Amino acid sequence: MPEVMYARCEGAAAARLLGAFLPAYAEVYAEPPYREGPRDVAEFAEHFRAHVRRSGFRLVLARDGDEVVGFAYGYRLAPDTRWWSNLRDVHLPEDVTREDGRRTFAVIELAVRKAWRRRGIAAALHARLLDGLDVERVTLTVRPEPEAAPARDAYAAWGYRKAGVSRPWDGAPLYDCMLRELSR
Repeated sequence: MPEVMYARCEGAAAARLLGAFLPAYAEVYAEPPYREGPRDVAEFAEHFRAHVRRSGFRLVLARDGDEVVGFAYGYRLAPDTRWWSNLRDVHLPEDVTREDGRRTFAVIELAVRKAWRRRGIAAALHARLLDGLDVERVTLTVRPEPEAAPARDAYAAWGYRKAGVSRPWDGAPLYDCMLRELSR
């Protein structure tokens, strides 16, 4: 069996890689608790094309041979972000929610296909995504359902703590918003 290889791409150049990992996205997010179908996958592709234009965008792909088995991406939160105002259960002070475009990196997606889980691939994707970032902290969201417990447990083991409950867009399910301070 070939060794899993990782590649990071930054900025708008990552847009051309969507087709490489979209099948992995569709497979992972068809599972509970997401249960996404073709319409959701098409929506994700549209959002991804917008995300690659955001400041500090990074994408990391994990490949086993030619097959993408996992991916992670994120970007820096802009000064006008709604990230913190999406929290529903807490009101964080301004010194926590203030963004300047360089302070916080948001992990938007981190996923590994089922057959490749429990091999350290998610941890490796996460580490490569954050490698060399010059930010104070990292944030992400994770679903609260029992099926997402392994992801929540991994994030906690990596130093994230729950900051609140988020509804990232109208009609979205609730997510746990997590935050990890970095030492610069």
